[in-house]
Amino acid sequence: MVPVEQLPDAERLAARLSQWGQRLHAAGLGGVIAALLDAAEPLAPLGAQALWVAQPALGLLLPRDAVADLARVLDAPGGVAWLRERLATAQDEADR
Repeated sequence: MVPVEQLPDAERLAARLSQWGQRLHAAGLGGVIAALLDAAEPLAPLGAQALWVAQPALGLLLPRDAVADLARVLDAPGGVAWLRERLATAQDEADR
């Protein structure tokens, strides 16, 4: 497994997470998502596999590459911490 920072599309992932973080913050869900990420961190690889399996169905609701990006992040070592950090950064930017 490759760390998130070394994924070839890490910049695109960071930009996408910034957008998601701003949307979550606008909806008032930033704290809830942060708590869920803390609680579910040990299950992240299992969640990544579930996303890969559900990707065809989720592709009806979300862009398939967005689902694949999230699965890659969850499957990478330190991916949940990276995800949490990016979402927090997006919330800080939204507060300015």
